[in-house]
Amino acid sequence: MSDSGDRALPARPKRAKAKPAAVAARSTRKAKAPVAKSSSNPSAKPPRRPAPRSGPTRDPQRTSAAILAAAVKEFMEKGFGGARVNTIATRANINKRMLYHYFGDKEALYFAVLEGVYVGIRTAETKLHLLDRDPIEGMRELITFTWRYFLDHPEFLSLLATENLHRAKYLKRSTRIFDLHSPLISGMADLLRRGAANGQFRQDTDPVKIYISIAALGFFYLSNRWTLSTIFRRELATESELASWGAHIVEVVLSYLRP
Repeated sequence: MSDSGDRALPARPKRAKAKPAAVAARSTRKAKAPVAKSSSNPSAKPPRRPAPRSGPTRDPQRTSAAILAAAVKEFMEKGFGGARVNTIATRANINKRMLYHYFGDKEALYFAVLEGVYVGIRTAETKLHLLDRDPIEGMRELITFTWRYFLDHPEFLSLLATENLHRAKYLKRSTRIFDLHSPLISGMADLLRRGAANGQFRQDTDPVKIYISIAALGFFYLSNRWTLSTIFRRELATESELASWGAHIVEVVLSYLRP
């Protein structure tokens, strides 16, 4: 027997059966560990922000203005003593806590209202440009403006009456009130000086006294028109009577100023 015939051949190892493609893919997916998305990945979507809460937003300036407007009406109608913070908050469509947040307390709110009405009339007066006017025409315009302002802003007269009942207790706290009135008085002083220099006005005039006369003639009439109408049996609140009184104030003041 030949060597080649007797030598045993080595056994071939059995080949593992191939898995179907679908099964292999599933196995591969299971074997892979999950990879967290890096925040530096530009393709990664940013996390969703929570939706903002619905509800009204507050504009501080608008809220403050609404409180002041409501307070003006309340103090005008009821004075300082009768005014109620709850009513002001309701009129301003806010709660009382927010009102205190903006103004502190009732006295501080009243003070803000009082100072505000003075700012209103003094600001409006600056548009008259008295320094550019002829003395007589400038004085006529100032008198007419003051009368019309009193008619159009009853809250101004009402708050002045309230504050005088308190003997200017709250107005004395203002650090602005003198400076607010300085341009008015200096403008009137200039009119009077120029009028006296060219012979239109008398020499011995005091701008403060002239302004008090203008304001008094308007304030007294409007504050007492109902009682005066009853006493004299004459309707002093009609449009024609109001216009007539405005012209009367102009004539009274200018007659006094004539040399």
